[in-house]
Amino acid sequence: MQKEILSFETIVGLQVKDESVYAEYRNAMKGLLEQYEGGFRYDFKIAETLKSETENPINRVFLIYFKTKEKKLSFFADPEYKKIREKYFIPSVECTTQIAEYDRYIN
Repeated sequence: MQKEILSFETIVGLQVKDESVYAEYRNAMKGLLEQYEGGFRYDFKIAETLKSETENPINRVFLIYFKTKEKKLSFFADPEYKKIREKYFIPSVECTTQIAEYDRYIN
């Protein structure tokens, strides 16, 4: 019996340096994200990191999902997303760490 893929998910850690501009980024990209069948399942503000495989500081961790990996790649390649990223993400985030990426299956 073959399992059905529910979504393609990525866990990301960020060091957000400007919370208000980052909130504008999230708001600006929300509609486009939904067009690509994406969204956020979890979102955390982190006060302390106990163990990390990167030198990058992390104060925000989230899980972003898309219906497929292809939808994720298309979203991040979209010219409208790139404009939003340049305007809001770049000035608000110091560094990014991809923690994990995987297919989520229906049980």
